[in-house]
Amino acid sequence: MEPILLTTEGERGTRLDSFLSAAVPDLSRAAAAKLIDSGCVRVDGKIAGKSRKLTGSERVELTLPEPEPVEAQPQAIALDVVYEDADVIVVNKPSGMVVHPAPGHADGTLVNALLYHCGKSLSGIGGVLRPGIVHRIDRDTSGLIIAAKNDAAHQSLSAQLKDHTLARTYECIAVGNFRENCGTVDAPIARDARDRKRMAVVPGGRAAITHWEVVARYPGYTHLRCRLETGRTHQIRVHLAHLGHPILGDTVYGAKKSVPGLTGQCLHAVGLRFIHPRTGETVTLSCPLPEEFTDMLKKLDR
Repeated sequence: MEPILLTTEGERGTRLDSFLSAAVPDLSRAAAAKLIDSGCVRVDGKIAGKSRKLTGSERVELTLPEPEPVEAQPQAIALDVVYEDADVIVVNKPSGMVVHPAPGHADGTLVNALLYHCGKSLSGIGGVLRPGIVHRIDRDTSGLIIAAKNDAAHQSLSAQLKDHTLARTYECIAVGNFRENCGTVDAPIARDARDRKRMAVVPGGRAAITHWEVVARYPGYTHLRCRLETGRTHQIRVHLAHLGHPILGDTVYGAKKSVPGLTGQCLHAVGLRFIHPRTGETVTLSCPLPEEFTDMLKKLDR
């Protein structure tokens, strides 16, 4: 599998490893740097270093190694399965669950649960710790997430994620009141130069577009529905904070303290639409808001 990526003016000045981690689904910056060091990345036909700064008009060729054997261990963790067949599985992930093993979260993740539920029927493209994982949801965000059961399904869903035919809808409670009933945030996102664990709206960052509409209004808060046109890390959280309306319970981009009754930020992936990789039919799924979300709405209503 050798993806070919074309850089744009918006990537000018971006490091090659940062560009790859943002452009390739489920590729971390550390993994991108490792691939570059291994000579798996060519820019305009020549092997490049990870610190190379892009000019915004290059052809980047990435040679991905064959998937390694799955090393994460199956664990009997209950899953709220919304849809499943021989190719894909869609789960309503609870807030607080990490998607895949990572430093500090060796087990108890969605991947561990999927390995137990699906057995060996998960794609290997994600590598040893991310079998089946096509996209991610933050640990403290709940809702729908899709996983692939074979490599063909994984490749199809990854392509849909890139061209936006895999559509994701979220609902959240934002702090403050919106003047309009709907709107669009079109603001590029990149790593925050002051804190590498955060993302931020940065001129020249990766293009990021979020559409939002008001579901209900409360004193000092607004219930929103958001649709992602792009899928940058923390995109909705960053965009709403950029508007001055951070998500309730978001201690990274908004509140200084957690909110009693909330596991994390009040953000839920309520809808998912994709083209089935085998049948070509459109699959549209939804799931209800979690109890802590509806409880918070009741409190605001009172």
